[in-house]
Amino acid sequence: MNSKTNLFGISNVRDLTKAAVVSALYIVITMVFAALSFGPIQFRFSEGLNNLAVFNKRYVVAITLGCFISNMMSSLGPLDMVVGTGETFIALLTINIVTRFIKSLPLKLVASVLIGTFYMFIVAAEIAYLGSTAFWPTFWSAYLTTAIGEFVTMTIGAVLVYIINVKYDLSK
Repeated sequence: MNSKTNLFGISNVRDLTKAAVVSALYIVITMVFAALSFGPIQFRFSEGLNNLAVFNKRYVVAITLGCFISNMMSSLGPLDMVVGTGETFIALLTINIVTRFIKSLPLKLVASVLIGTFYMFIVAAEIAYLGSTAFWPTFWSAYLTTAIGEFVTMTIGAVLVYIINVKYDLSK
């Protein structure tokens, strides 16, 4: 059975292994750069892996799981495990669905970066909700800083994923 006909994109051990490796890679990258990965100003370099959702839906599940496990280490606690992971899942699902209608890989990756950056408003709302200051000023400053971090890390990730895809077909 082709993995693209499956709900989660995982229909055999090879697909499961690829998903597990991506999940583990997300966790490792997040933890290596932990000082930059959490908080209102964040550069979570593992978010560059979000661009993989362009290639196969198995990465939506893989990266969401990696994000959930990484968020267990967050100073925002269980709320980040739910809200932060939920934001990642929604963004990845949107990326996967929207980019199916785009033919050009560079344009798919541009769409991926912009969608991922847009959805950071959810993380900004979480930070503002947990903050001890006025909601809206905190929200907008958190949105600005998390969106910049997301844009930078996803752009770096898009370039790297594009280069890797030249050698290895990431859609398989």
